[in-house]
Amino acid sequence: MQLMSGNEAIARGAWEAGATIGVAYPGTPSTETMESFATYEGVYAEWCTNEKVAVEVGVGASAAGARVLSTMKHVGVNVAADPLFTAAYTGVNGGFVILAADDPGMYSSQNEQDSHYYAMASHIPVLDPADAAEALAFTRSAYELSERFDVPFMIRSTVRVSHTKTPVEVGERIDYTPKEYEKDASKWVMMPAFAKPRRKVQLKRIQELQQWAEECPFNVVHMKGTQRGVICCGAVYQHVVEALPDASVFKLGLTWPLPKAALEKFSAAVEEVYVIEEGSEYLTVQVASLGIALNEFPCDLPRDGELSPGLIKRAFGIEVPAHIESPDDVPGRPPALCAGCPHRLVFKELSRIKAIVTGDIGCYTLGTLPPLSAMDTCLDMGASISMSHGFELALAGREHRPVVAVIGDSTFGHSGLSSLITTVYNHGAGTVCILDNRTTAMTGRQGNPFNGVTLQNRTSRELDLLGVIKALGVENVCQIDPHDAKAVREALRVATKDQSDELSVIVFKAPCVLLHRERKPYYFVNADCRSCGVCTTLGCPALSKDVESGLASIDPVMCIGCGQCAQYCSFSAIEQIPASSAKGGAR
Repeated sequence: MQLMSGNEAIARGAWEAGATIGVAYPGTPSTETMESFATYEGVYAEWCTNEKVAVEVGVGASAAGARVLSTMKHVGVNVAADPLFTAAYTGVNGGFVILAADDPGMYSSQNEQDSHYYAMASHIPVLDPADAAEALAFTRSAYELSERFDVPFMIRSTVRVSHTKTPVEVGERIDYTPKEYEKDASKWVMMPAFAKPRRKVQLKRIQELQQWAEECPFNVVHMKGTQRGVICCGAVYQHVVEALPDASVFKLGLTWPLPKAALEKFSAAVEEVYVIEEGSEYLTVQVASLGIALNEFPCDLPRDGELSPGLIKRAFGIEVPAHIESPDDVPGRPPALCAGCPHRLVFKELSRIKAIVTGDIGCYTLGTLPPLSAMDTCLDMGASISMSHGFELALAGREHRPVVAVIGDSTFGHSGLSSLITTVYNHGAGTVCILDNRTTAMTGRQGNPFNGVTLQNRTSRELDLLGVIKALGVENVCQIDPHDAKAVREALRVATKDQSDELSVIVFKAPCVLLHRERKPYYFVNADCRSCGVCTTLGCPALSKDVESGLASIDPVMCIGCGQCAQYCSFSAIEQIPASSAKGGAR
């Protein structure tokens, strides 16, 4: 018995089932799954440029006979949808399992969506584990089921299952022999002549899956009376049994397709039937479409965010003990770029020139928040460059502020490259800033094509970022040290001076401070401080200002000695402590 998170358990289940290949793009709450899978013996695991590529690599490996695991967060399923829908036509050779990790409550995501809809639309079966033990068991079984029904299987997790650790009984790895690949254009070449008969194969498979759903062992009924019955799945089950200990519960492990006869039998055995789910109406609508009459909640059940036992109790009019409110005088702690972050001065200067900044997905999204307040938009991976091009098209011929796209190195490899190609191809203008911090920082410092670091630290190639950009035909491209305030200011001034005809790309290259965690002697504020407050507009967590005097101060424990703030002090009031003094343990 081991204590595992849902992510770790899914990785273990894949390994025990004989999976040998893992492909993914990192994205919270799914990231740790592939990182864990990569540690097992006898497996190959890699970070792909994006989720679409990951699924395509996975389908290829499956066609060649291997058992494959592909992992992504819910918005990654959007990117992977193109091959996913057609993979449901081709089917598999070796078992193919896809993890879709949803994020109800949007703890680390730009939207709240339910991957059940993709499973239903693509006709791919989906399993919903309620804890880590089920995550391992469901994943392990999914490979055999994938091969039995000739279709990829989806494991849908949510943040509570992905990141909560529960006891798991681990097993041994099976001795799986990869299947031989047999040339069969009618199965693997989805041109219309072959896709049409494969559609009929798919329809027959759906009927078989619907029949199997009625006997699926992952669907479990807990009868505790005939008054109230609840239908639920996944992590919500844990909240339901805590909030409603006397209710009968139909816990769905297979959530597409649904077991119509079993659900009808359950609903007939109780007087009231409710569907409880979070952040979606997928299950409610699908159960109702089976002809099952559902009761309305006495009080409103939230349709957004995560559920909790307290929220479920309130929906049934059950009194919930009052909780202690936080004191009013506790200062807010909004998220901020780390002390010494190489992105900070870029956003400071973009704010100074009042640029229209189209942003992207990454930790640099924090440049939106005060005091930097430098980002105007953030839509999805790679959208910064595309939206910047759209702004330029709409503002052509009008007086407007500079338009600047900001994107990270990993995101540029994910989908920004195709956006830049579109802009160059259509003779677009504007400025693109690539914040190359040498890693995929937001999800835990994973490798990417532009730092050349692979998941299992294999020999690799670090792609030439400047060379790639120049190869696309961008003539005005340069590389700048983002810690040099004057260089950042001048580069942006030149690039945005006249954006009407030319596209400029600036690569701001410096490693994330969390990569090496190097601390130089810290800085301090001397007696020359004039209380101007300019240094605090950088938003560095090591900097603060006294409420009464207005004098700036630097926390020597948080300061890493980057010197960004000193470059903005016009009065030389910020100095670096001598190295000899710092060695004496002044921190």
